Amino acid sequence: MKITKEKAAENRQTLVETAARLFREKGMDGVGVAEISKAAGLTHGALYAHFPSKDALAAEAMQFSTRAAYGKVTERPVTLPELIAFYLAPQQRDNLADGCPLAAAASEVARQDAAVGAGYTAGLRQMADYIAQQLPPEQRGRALGIMAALIGAVGVSRNVYKSDPELANEVLESVHSMLLSLN
Repeated sequence: MKITKEKAAENRQTLVETAARLFREKGMDGVGVAEISKAAGLTHGALYAHFPSKDALAAEAMQFSTRAAYGKVTERPVTLPELIAFYLAPQQRDNLADGCPLAAAASEVARQDAAVGAGYTAGLRQMADYIAQQLPPEQRGRALGIMAALIGAVGVSRNVYKSDPELANEVLESVHSMLLSLN
């Protein structure tokens, strides 16, 4: 049975959104095409009809998730202190599936296809540019440092949470205080 162009586009978007969520939740190497296809309600044959490889899907999923995360931040413009507080909240740390794709993939992207890295880089630049707009012109170079601190803090906090929840919270709180003291 042949599907319409509209249904094919819908299936492709479902695959991208499902992969983006699963990659954030389980890691890019922690989920396979069969699991992504099943979670999307499609066959892995359908996945390969849209993407030549898992790497191609991962690249598109990274682009999608960074654009979506940026859209959430900019739908109601927030101040830098609000962004820092939101990003470093325990709820963000604990929300792997819907959290920031930059934090979720920080330790994985270097081992992935260059196209995944390009999507990550574009998302990082976009967020740094958003932060830079809120800084005095002579301090705009700090925007990348702020993003690196946010991503790193979430990553470290996630890594220690299971063995030491108190330390995990302390990491978030200390980076939050440090970043606010710089303004």
